[in-house]
Amino acid sequence: MMNPRIGSALTFSQMLFITTQSLPSFLSFPPGKWLPRLKPRQVPLPQWALQVLVLTTGSLLNNWAFAYEVPLTVLIVFRSAGLAVSMLFGAAFLKKRYSLMQIMSVILVTAGVILATLSKPKPLTSSSAKTPLQSSEDLRKYMIGVTMLVVSLFLTGLLGLLQEKTYKKYGPCWKEGVFYTHCLSLPIFLFLIPDIKQGISSLSTGQSTYSSATSFLILGGNLVSQLICVSGVNRLSSQVSSVSTNLVLTTRKALSLCLSVWWFGNGWNMQLGIGAAMVFLGSLMFTAVGDSTAKGSKDK
Repeated sequence: MMNPRIGSALTFSQMLFITTQSLPSFLSFPPGKWLPRLKPRQVPLPQWALQVLVLTTGSLLNNWAFAYEVPLTVLIVFRSAGLAVSMLFGAAFLKKRYSLMQIMSVILVTAGVILATLSKPKPLTSSSAKTPLQSSEDLRKYMIGVTMLVVSLFLTGLLGLLQEKTYKKYGPCWKEGVFYTHCLSLPIFLFLIPDIKQGISSLSTGQSTYSSATSFLILGGNLVSQLICVSGVNRLSSQVSSVSTNLVLTTRKALSLCLSVWWFGNGWNMQLGIGAAMVFLGSLMFTAVGDSTAKGSKDK
């Protein structure tokens, strides 16, 4: 099994990298002062607090899930259910209304995710047959990973809702959102220092299938891609509804799934294929109907 502490190290690295890349844009140098100061905020600091907690917890759970026998293909399809969660939260908290076709498309997406989750593609290794005890342990690990993804999925939906309300009230200050939600999350990792140290150490001690240099090169690529992804998602969230944002993310996950299957050449079976097709068909149906925000009641 993959070292679970790599998930903590990866999440911390992502938060720190995005913070350092965003910091220069929020510093000012007053005349006659040697030390820089933070520029005035558009959004009050307490408004970011809940988003910080939700973002950090969701990111940790999502990265930890890799260590619990959850194949990448299942993870990608599973997280595509964010569209359904966004609609659920929109109806419950923002009093939005959705057409029958939109509801049917989300049901199709949800059913596809469930089907894909239950598929659990079997590894292609020709190892000896496992004992019932080993099979039970694998199932337990898998269910822990799926539970993490369920919680992360709802936290992601909640984060989208909070972002939509914040940007609607204070304007499209998405750059400020990226910086403060990541910067303010760093103190949380003080409680995870041992895990972070061990996770980073495992990259340089040959505990993976790659050499040390390759492992850190992959980590660097992950950090850059995460910065691009986070910036794009926050910018999109400041312009459109959380449902529309999740629709775009679902399409991105479809491309990620195809790339994953092509690159790794495993983790695929008929049940997973049908589930993935249902997810992407449901997303296309939702696109054909259009964004539901036109039918939503506007906040006063």
